[in-house]
Amino acid sequence: MMNSNLRRTLIATTSLIVLSGCGANDIASPGTGGNVTINNNTTNVTPAPTPTPTPTPTPTVALVTPAAGCPTISNTSGPGTLLTDSGTISGPTGTYRVCTLPARIIAPTAPNGTIPSVTVTLPRLAGVLYQMNGRVDVGNDQGATTTGTTNVVLAIEPGVILFAGTGTSWLAVNRGNSIQAVGTPTQPIIFTSRDNIQGLNTETSTGQWGGVVLLGRAQTTDCSASAATPGTTACERQTEGAIDPAVYGGANNTESSGRISFVQIRYSGFVLSGNSELQSLTTSSIGSGTVLNNIMSYNSSDDGAEFFGGRVNMRFFISVGAEDDNLDTDTGVKANFQYVLIAQRAGTESRGTDAIIEADSDNAVDGNLPRQNTIVSNFTFLHRVNNASASAAILLRGGTDYSLLNGFVLATPSPSCLRISRANTAATTASLGVNATNQNVAGAATGNDELGAPVFRSVQMQCGATPFSGINSVTAADVMSIFGAGANGNSATYTPSFTNTFINGATETAVPAFDPSNVHAASGQPTLALNRGGQPQFFDAVTFAGAVRNAADTWYTQWTCNSTALNLGTNTGLCTSLPTF
Repeated sequence: MMNSNLRRTLIATTSLIVLSGCGANDIASPGTGGNVTINNNTTNVTPAPTPTPTPTPTPTVALVTPAAGCPTISNTSGPGTLLTDSGTISGPTGTYRVCTLPARIIAPTAPNGTIPSVTVTLPRLAGVLYQMNGRVDVGNDQGATTTGTTNVVLAIEPGVILFAGTGTSWLAVNRGNSIQAVGTPTQPIIFTSRDNIQGLNTETSTGQWGGVVLLGRAQTTDCSASAATPGTTACERQTEGAIDPAVYGGANNTESSGRISFVQIRYSGFVLSGNSELQSLTTSSIGSGTVLNNIMSYNSSDDGAEFFGGRVNMRFFISVGAEDDNLDTDTGVKANFQYVLIAQRAGTESRGTDAIIEADSDNAVDGNLPRQNTIVSNFTFLHRVNNASASAAILLRGGTDYSLLNGFVLATPSPSCLRISRANTAATTASLGVNATNQNVAGAATGNDELGAPVFRSVQMQCGATPFSGINSVTAADVMSIFGAGANGNSATYTPSFTNTFINGATETAVPAFDPSNVHAASGQPTLALNRGGQPQFFDAVTFAGAVRNAADTWYTQWTCNSTALNLGTNTGLCTSLPTF
């Protein structure tokens, strides 16, 4: 639990922060022309005959009215406040006061030269929206070797809505700092675009701002410095898509970058540099102390979420409408995911390689340590890419170790369900030598962090004409053998019986579940072995496959939003609109 001294909020006169580099007051974003206010002309107009009065319908939802001003968050180092009052912005749900965040939120330097820890809180106030008018940094980068992530803590209250005033807007939580974006089931926190506020978006709108990025000090591979040893404090990387420095990497695998819970991230993926863009959520070398749960990505023009290195644990993840991959894992990450619901939007075939899962370690340096090991349990994947050039619903490559447990893949429009690339990815445990308890003795002795071929348990797939495909020295027959159709509860000829698109029906209920409660991606054991290797338990013991057990299982409701791509029931309303809590 956070020390009480770190819970100082900056509301009213209680702040302890310094403002640096406030953005401009302009609230326009690419492709739109700012606010348009239409004032009805009331002069020189001949009144029309008065009709018989008709009762005025009572609106079901009252329009939002703007707050009188922004929260007063004082800047103790001089005149001014943390927030800039940028006027108002209007849309179908009403008119809001726009309170613009600075380009960087930093703690003041004490007289003795030290920088104290400080918590900056964005309160939820009726009629207030918070704007990112460009890149917003939480703290300064504290480097790879320092300890602690409380230099600046950005706390966001339930129900707060933050929007990007420009396409190049994004949130960067730097090393040594953290975020506490903790919503509730009935009042989620929403990150979105300016066009979403103004009601200009359709269900095909994407790529209107950057996204949310957590930068940590856990291990990674593919170091920027050619002489650096992977997995050490010398191995650092620049965040994909960022123009200005956004560095991550180190050797602290247990550190916390904070918590993100009950959060929607909408319309992300703006191209920030070259042909590289961010995704809704990017974690870069975060430690296992970071808490991620109940996160929804909607209409990212890149990935739903991408995880570079570090130690990741996430429950209750929903990705809808991503135009690249949905769950992308890279550069030596050790990741555990449970309860994952993914639905692609039909008509997003422009990239040709869109996938539900893309995993690698990376191809060019797939011998770097640590090797990726990702486990996903209790998932439902709706792959809707109808493109002959698309590789597969699931693409495993670059020497990754990967386990899929207790899930369903619907991929009939796609040429195949599962593709594996490179012999290093398909290497079997037998070739490395295992003992009677499935411990990778040979791998441990040589230090190659290789846990064997991908593992599938209780995975049912509905595929196209070629369920399995291989590339780069891996054949389709190799992939079929690794999947083990007909064994361990696996099938490539599954016929779904879902209700409401993704809720388990009779066929799904009949699938015998694999108990994942004793496996862990960072245990150093093969993922099929029931041995955590001293790691804390992450996975719930389950008796069902799939993301949603039955109609009584409603974890996906309330805090999410709806679209034609996926109707999630009673919640905050359409993703193209804003909730009025």
